[in-house]
Amino acid sequence: MAFQVRRRRKPEPGLRGGPPATAAVLAGTILFAAVAPGFAAGAERTGLRLSSPAFEPNGSIPTRFACNGADVSPPLRWSGIPEGTETLALIVDDPDAPRGVWVHWVAYNLSPDPGGLEAAASGSLPEPAREGRNSWGSTGYGGPCPPSGAHRYVFKLYALDASLDLDKPDKPALLQAMEGHTLGHAELVGRYAR
Repeated sequence: MAFQVRRRRKPEPGLRGGPPATAAVLAGTILFAAVAPGFAAGAERTGLRLSSPAFEPNGSIPTRFACNGADVSPPLRWSGIPEGTETLALIVDDPDAPRGVWVHWVAYNLSPDPGGLEAAASGSLPEPAREGRNSWGSTGYGGPCPPSGAHRYVFKLYALDASLDLDKPDKPALLQAMEGHTLGHAELVGRYAR
């Protein structure tokens, strides 16, 4: 599991004067906070897992779920939900897009149960789930649509300790609202070429 470092925390004052074991534990806690910003206090790496019955990890996403197919969202399955999870958030993006990362789907307030979403769930997510704006400026899922070559599509699932009161956020707004509420994170990568 990889985490993006967005900020570094300085050690708390007084860290140097304590016993070596205490300093090591505190340093480890500070290192984890720096490596995994946005994680709720006391959060640990978890066994949160994300998969799809439609494609294997790093496998090809079927055309049905792409812009030149039915352009419907793929089925997703999740497991290993961390204790204390109230909702889930999902972001799907293409880091290989020629003009920078292209966001294909933003969804939040997903229920941890029943453990996933069926195919074509976008547009009719079960309450209290909501969808945000993708890079096309529309709400909901937009399938893989690379201009050329094969692209990676990264499905990122976040376990949150809260529901989010947002109105059709884009990816940056969702990530900001998630700050300090993330209990776990899982990723699934699929590939697509036209």
